[in-house]
Amino acid sequence: MPGNWRRERSLRELTPLPASFYAHDPRQVGRELLGKVLVRREIGRLLAGRIVETEAYLGTNDPAAHAAAGRTARNFVLFGPPGRVYVYLAYGNHWCLNVSTLPDGEAGGVLFRALEPIAGLEAMARARGLDSSHVTGRRVRLLTSGPGRMAQALGVTRERDNNKNLCDSNSDLIIVDDGFPRPRVVVTVRVGITKAVDEPLRYVVAGNPFVSGPALRR
Repeated sequence: MPGNWRRERSLRELTPLPASFYAHDPRQVGRELLGKVLVRREIGRLLAGRIVETEAYLGTNDPAAHAAAGRTARNFVLFGPPGRVYVYLAYGNHWCLNVSTLPDGEAGGVLFRALEPIAGLEAMARARGLDSSHVTGRRVRLLTSGPGRMAQALGVTRERDNNKNLCDSNSDLIIVDDGFPRPRVVVTVRVGITKAVDEPLRYVVAGNPFVSGPALRR
């Protein structure tokens, strides 16, 4: 469709957010990522979704953060330069996409929990093993609502993406600012964890139907 083609072209022309965007407290970055666009650039196609739900993880002093164990072969990305992709396997069955924050050497990160898909919906559905009925109507929510779904929709894996530089204009995975107005943010406790469960570190776009869990203000 002409409208979709124009949108994809405009997204391809945008430059990724710089490393300086991520070199801050993950609580700030988690908020400011809302409304930005996560883009997967592939030959002949582009997949993209607007970020509508994130969670902040504060580093070595956060019991729920992977960095709490100190630097390891698994989590080294969180201690590295800001704006790098950190991918881990959750519950042994789905990948989760994160970005490193804070200056190099300081551990911190933000988990992406949900996107509102805006380009490449048919390809996302195929990646999720879903039929074409999931690219329109109420079923479209199943494409990218939840960290596992959105990672699968974008083809995210640890082998493919871990330590990838989101700030590199040549990267096939970037985040861009397309001028979308700053959304109203609702803050809640994090979900799906068993440690530091009362910390208000989950950020969602108010009223967005792609938010993956409870969106009540805390």
